[in-house]
Amino acid sequence: MSHDEYFSVHYDLTINVEPLAVDTPLPNMETFEREIPAPFRVAQECSALDDVSESELSFLKQDDGKRLANYLNNQNQKLNLLLSYLLIQQDEAMYRHKTLTFGASKFTYETDTALTIGQMAKVKLFLEHPPSAIYCYATVTQCTETENGFIIEMAYQLLRDIDQDLLIKAALFQQQKVLKLRAQERNLT
Repeated sequence: MSHDEYFSVHYDLTINVEPLAVDTPLPNMETFEREIPAPFRVAQECSALDDVSESELSFLKQDDGKRLANYLNNQNQKLNLLLSYLLIQQDEAMYRHKTLTFGASKFTYETDTALTIGQMAKVKLFLEHPPSAIYCYATVTQCTETENGFIIEMAYQLLRDIDQDLLIKAALFQQQKVLKLRAQERNLT
């Protein structure tokens, strides 16, 4: 899929953007894979296991195993809390920002520092649902000056397919929340 085929949602994810020198080349895929911090790898594996577990638990809920399903869900929530704690240790305050929008092909954020179109950055995205984090490289595609600073748009350049899938799930989750809220508001009026 091309970058334009993914939608973006308005949401304030915590991200770290570490701008690189303008002439910094992208690492090759092997080097990139070695750079990914261990907690990010663990988070991705846990997220993949959650997907399998959810389908298995749905069968338990249909049977008489509701108590077991609830117990397993509670255990999963505990593990997700621990994982979130591990991941938050990777958040570096000096590079911290909040996204204005994010999707599986790009994100935007506001900052007080302009970046150059084409400039690369190391990026960490901290997802709430599914609980995970993504390490990637992105390039500046737009830098728009505003009254408060600059809005930077970045497109992913080095991003594992499994991490792109996580971004799709996270964007869909946020979109579903918005649609549910709108439906509730319509029902109230």
